[in-house]
Parts: sequence; C-alpha cells; structure tokens
Amino acid sequence: MAPGGPSCFPLTVHRITVENDGHPVLVIAEGEIDAFVAPDLTAALDELRRVAGAVVDLTRVSFLDSTALGLVVGAVREIGERGGEARVVLPASTARRIFEITMLDRALPLAESRAEAIAELAGTGSG
Repeated sequence: MAPGGPSCFPLTVHRITVENDGHPVLVIAEGEIDAFVAPDLTAALDELRRVAGAVVDLTRVSFLDSTALGLVVGAVREIGERGGEARVVLPASTARRIFEITMLDRALPLAESRAEAIAELAGTGSG
C-alpha cells in the first residue's frame, strides 16, 4: 500500500450508556465489549455502586471477552452483597455463549429482555 493511501486498522465499535433517571438504573452496552473497552465499561458500572436495583443490558453486544465478563459479574455480585438486586439482559445470542461456557448463565440473575428484567426488579415478574 502506498504511503498516504487508505489504511485498514482493526476497529472496535462499541457504545455504553447509563440511564440513571429511574429505578432500576440501566447500563446498556452495544457492540464488541473487550479489554480495550474495559475503562468505559468500568466507568458505567461504577454508576451502580450506590444503587439498589440495576439492569445490565447486553442485548446488542456482539462479543464479550473475559475481562468484560469479569467486570459485569463483579458489579452484579457487589449489588447483591449490599442487599440490592440486579439482572443481566442476555437473550440467546453470540454474546451469551461465554456465559454458557463459564456456566455463569446458571449463577447470575439473567433475563431475556429489558422489560422482563425491569418487571422482575419491580416484583411483578415471574422469577
């Protein structure tokens, strides 16, 4: 490739938002969530340190590595240790595979949709 010509670099596309204007607080992740995104994910999950109810929505996550998985697990466990409740929204998808491989799909409080997670935290869900 000639100098100054087009270049091709790996690009991690992601977005992490926090909606903390209601109960529960929502952390919504999209795209590839990996070690390079860990600072953004950590900052978002830090918003959950003082809340009693939280939903971590991974519906639009296409990839989740072990670093990101550890951050999510830690945040959910911390909320539980303080007496709060959290749900991880994880429908059948490619990102769910890491939860299944590590068997965390059996250990973490999962929901198939954001609406289901919010209903469960409000006490109107089935589980």
